[in-house]
Amino acid sequence: MDFAPSEKIQTIVAMIKEFVKAELVPLEPEFLVKDFSEMLPVIREKQEMVKKMELWAPNFPVECGGMGLSLLEHGLVSEALGYSPLGHFVFWCQAPDAGNVEILHEHGSAAQKERYLNPLVKGDIRSCFAMTEVDMPGSNPVMLETTAVKDGNDYIINGHKWYTTAADGADFAITMAVTNPEASTYKQASMIIVPTDTPGFNRVRNIPVMGHEGDDYFSHGEILFESCRVPQTNLLGHEGQGFVMAQDRLGPGRIHHCMRWLGICQRAFDLLCQRANERVISPTGTTLGQRQTVQNWIAESASELQAARLMTLNSAWQIDKIGAAKARDSVSMIKFVVANTMNKIVDRALQVHGGLGMTDDTILAFFYRHERAARIYDGADEVHKSSLAKRILKSYRNN
Repeated sequence: MDFAPSEKIQTIVAMIKEFVKAELVPLEPEFLVKDFSEMLPVIREKQEMVKKMELWAPNFPVECGGMGLSLLEHGLVSEALGYSPLGHFVFWCQAPDAGNVEILHEHGSAAQKERYLNPLVKGDIRSCFAMTEVDMPGSNPVMLETTAVKDGNDYIINGHKWYTTAADGADFAITMAVTNPEASTYKQASMIIVPTDTPGFNRVRNIPVMGHEGDDYFSHGEILFESCRVPQTNLLGHEGQGFVMAQDRLGPGRIHHCMRWLGICQRAFDLLCQRANERVISPTGTTLGQRQTVQNWIAESASELQAARLMTLNSAWQIDKIGAAKARDSVSMIKFVVANTMNKIVDRALQVHGGLGMTDDTILAFFYRHERAARIYDGADEVHKSSLAKRILKSYRNN
């Protein structure tokens, strides 16, 4: 088992780290107080710099205009980008567009790729993914109320979605809807492309999350489909494939999330250690770093971060070698391990910063409120743990 980075990837990661610290971290104070849409002009300038560096769309296929990195290689890149909330967007490998590119590349028709995939990879348009529903459990994607009923050559879609990330400003949504209600449970839903300017695609609001509504890419939309009519040629793949396609999307997607979370861990850890060394807490010059409790937090954070990183790299290596389905146990493990590791390290860093940590004078409060959801989305921790335990127990019964 060898997932050591090549010399090429080491160079790429080093370039990205330097760029993030020099060009993106200085933008964060402005990012924390402005609407994201106000930041877009300067963001576009940074994106042009990335394109000139030939680091655009690292995980997207070469034939579409990306760098074509493997999942393991992109994992290393993603951690470097996760150091700043702006990293993935500026380098154009952000969710949900990253997953939508994978679906379009794998299942899209030639016409769909021409209209949606190619401009999406170029950064000319954005997309969103409408699956989670208001009254249905998000951790069980086979439970859907949204329907797509055939009418002539069209589908008529009706349903209520929310947490449709980045719907504000997106050009199209890949929408999960029930097309075959009489089929077996896992073959009822399909994925359908819905341009967001289609009559009946109604963005009700950007959902306030931890008190912040957000806008444009940094938002989560509530969407109401009301007799929304799209041509049947907008179907991705075949009818009834929606669940399988979603599972294919979520496996690599969890690697993307976990590596981004590790970047957040590293940023929070850096801030924790810097604060511990600098914060004087007595007239004699004693610093927070001289307190055993803080020393314990530093040691625990360093070891937990390294363990989480190695687990995630191993999962990415497994998916590259044997596929997402066979790596499902490892992927389940990292989902809850890395999410909790991130939450703990961010919390410790915030605690060490005291009152300063509660403000937006550092990036920690942003991470604290926006990344708590990591233990919920893409399957709640408890669901992953339960599913993993069942599979483990089954393997022992078969021995």
